[in-house]
Amino acid sequence: MFTWQPMCSFAEGAEHQRLRGAVTGAMAGLDHRGIRRHINRYSNRLLNDICEIGRADLVGQFAEHLPMMVMLHVLGMPEEYSERMVQAARDMIKGTETAIASNAYVMEALTRHVVRRRAQPEEDFTSALIAQPAQLTDDEVAAHLRLVLIAAYEATANLIANVLRMVLTDPRFRAQLSGGQMTVPEAVEQSLWDEPPFSAMVGYFAKQDTQLGGQQIKAGDGLLLGIQPGNVDPIVRPDLSANMQGNRSHLAFSGGPHECPGQDIGRAIADTGVDALLMRLPDVELAVDERELRWRSSILSRHLVELPVQFGKRPPQDVTARPMSHVPTPRKNWEVSSPMPQPFPQPAAPAAQPAAPAAPAPQDPAAAPVRRKGAWRRFLEWWRGY
Repeated sequence: MFTWQPMCSFAEGAEHQRLRGAVTGAMAGLDHRGIRRHINRYSNRLLNDICEIGRADLVGQFAEHLPMMVMLHVLGMPEEYSERMVQAARDMIKGTETAIASNAYVMEALTRHVVRRRAQPEEDFTSALIAQPAQLTDDEVAAHLRLVLIAAYEATANLIANVLRMVLTDPRFRAQLSGGQMTVPEAVEQSLWDEPPFSAMVGYFAKQDTQLGGQQIKAGDGLLLGIQPGNVDPIVRPDLSANMQGNRSHLAFSGGPHECPGQDIGRAIADTGVDALLMRLPDVELAVDERELRWRSSILSRHLVELPVQFGKRPPQDVTARPMSHVPTPRKNWEVSSPMPQPFPQPAAPAAQPAAPAAPAPQDPAAAPVRRKGAWRRFLEWWRGY
């Protein structure tokens, strides 16, 4: 995390603009509506694995897997999705004794993918990044794929877990969602204020002596960007209990020239995934006391270890079928739904009368007056196409 790498988060000035411009240019070409469809499909695939059991750990079986499935699809390498890739990404952030080996595993997969896309580009983020005018080298492309994959994965996995925990443990929060006073995207933004996925960012060093916030900083000093402390700064947020719906001025995705360029994808994964889960499992509830939930912290973030839940068992859904795959057979005989009008009863025949004089000679039928059709009959003939 501290070692220099050929990517935009370690550059400033013209070099930062070159690298950052390539990343934002590649992201600008993504089909965000198509990405949401895949998020929904991947969400339901994961929910199919647990819906018939009635119990699950929403961290290990949902929140940690959905972002990896989606981001590997965005990069154009969905075949690399596996439990090993998920655990390697988590291991890199934890900084354990196996973190270096996990980083090597991820980088090998990304480097192979860069070579493939350099030879055979397709419609994905990697091909778009290679094709940018900045002409990134293979090492630069692989380094930025790692940045996009790991940063998006860790941030979104934590965000999903935080939102679900808030929904399951705060009755007022869930009531607002159920009653329509709050949407899932608004719930996501509230979580970004209260529990940002990254609590701090590292890797910044002062180039010269300066002063910031009344503190003296010397050239070469290492700096931490405190995202979570910034979100609760009393100057910015004097009342921490105030609802922050519709307010995106938090620091969860940083700010300025180094603001996260993929934050909209992270938001889409979180709000689409959470919405799919609550739609499929509306009776989901925490299976343990809230005080039994455990957290794991690192220098960068804090995330739930487990989120045990229980719910009513349900059958899986077909996640491969296209919407409206069954088209009803067209009706051949279109009829109005109301019944035909009944004729009025005819009056009784009058008593016999004396014989009438002989009838005149018959007239030409063409000369006889034609009786005009009633409005109802004309409407029916028009409706049936006569």
